[in-house]
Amino acid sequence: MKIGIIKEFKTPPDKRVVFSPSKCIRAKEKFPQIEFLIQKSDIRSFSDKEYEDLGLSVVEDLSMADILIGVKEVPIDKLIPNKPYFFFSHTIKKQTYNKKLLQAILEKNIQLHDYETIVNKDNIRLIGFGYFAGVIGTYNVLRALGLKQGLFNLPKACNLKDRNEFNKELDKIILPNIKIVLTGKGRVGSGAKEVLDYLQIKQVGVNEFLNNSFDEPVYVNVDVLDYNSRINNNESTMAHFYENPQEYSSTFMRFCKSSDMFIAGHYHNPKAPKLISKQNISSEDFNIKVIADISCDIDGPIISTIRPSTIENPIYGYDPIKHCEIDYMCENAVVVMAVDNLPCELPRDASEAFADMFIEYVLPAFFNNDADLILEKSKITQNGKLTPRFDYLQDFVID
Repeated sequence: MKIGIIKEFKTPPDKRVVFSPSKCIRAKEKFPQIEFLIQKSDIRSFSDKEYEDLGLSVVEDLSMADILIGVKEVPIDKLIPNKPYFFFSHTIKKQTYNKKLLQAILEKNIQLHDYETIVNKDNIRLIGFGYFAGVIGTYNVLRALGLKQGLFNLPKACNLKDRNEFNKELDKIILPNIKIVLTGKGRVGSGAKEVLDYLQIKQVGVNEFLNNSFDEPVYVNVDVLDYNSRINNNESTMAHFYENPQEYSSTFMRFCKSSDMFIAGHYHNPKAPKLISKQNISSEDFNIKVIADISCDIDGPIISTIRPSTIENPIYGYDPIKHCEIDYMCENAVVVMAVDNLPCELPRDASEAFADMFIEYVLPAFFNNDADLILEKSKITQNGKLTPRFDYLQDFVID
């Protein structure tokens, strides 16, 4: 089986790759039938030479590959007909900017697998870059705090080689006695929590966080029932909330009154209550100074996320009274960090972690007759048509 590793063509450049050189070797050790073909790239975080030094084939043309694997969307003119592809297509939510891409995939008889659609028997996603989004988003919001309050000046994460350099920079900072609220306990939340724990910030419970003052920095890691309440006062359960989020109202304002920093690491259902509204953020009781919206949902649960920020310029200010963007150094500005491609800032580490998940959860399916239906369930297109699981996209692909 020949697996082609695609050169990334998106602008701005994405330096990540699904298989680093060492992970190619690990995959071949586990499945000797695999032969990797690495498409030449001058932007990938791992150089062509790093692959060649391990005896891997670096080529211009991937037409001989049986399976093609990339990270971001492949440009239409680069798609090779009649091939299986794996990449983030950003089509399953009917994203209009990729409508033509999905139409071209169908026209070219491409079998598309999207990493967002790779799930287990309980429909839980198996692979993603969320963990590193949490790690880097937390670093970025700490950097924003340091700049805003003149406490320290962390370098941009994108200028650091790897996680070791990242941690060395964190070792240099001293935080004031701030209170941090972190939402989410999935991959993103766990990545954020790991950074807070690395800094030895004390974790406290909800009641302690809301009612006490501290002489050291602390954080609380909350889940949906900690900041949502059922409207009819009936019993609340996690399962009921996820199935019926519209039956709940937000109680997040109690954290806004008690927190200095908010790290949003949760998945937000559009039907769920908003966490921070215009009324909330303009209230005299609103105390949060810095927000990391790692999911970067525009017009979503956090009113201050009015646009994505960029790796080059990761923070901006939000005027809580006029509800518009301002310089983050303005006295009344709420500082917003809303980079929408955070894992690109530590591309080598993020790539290696992603490869581990692909090797564990996806590669075996090629050799065990897809025993767990990993490939079958993740297929969006096949034989020039949408698969049954994704036939809801039919009206989207018709002009």
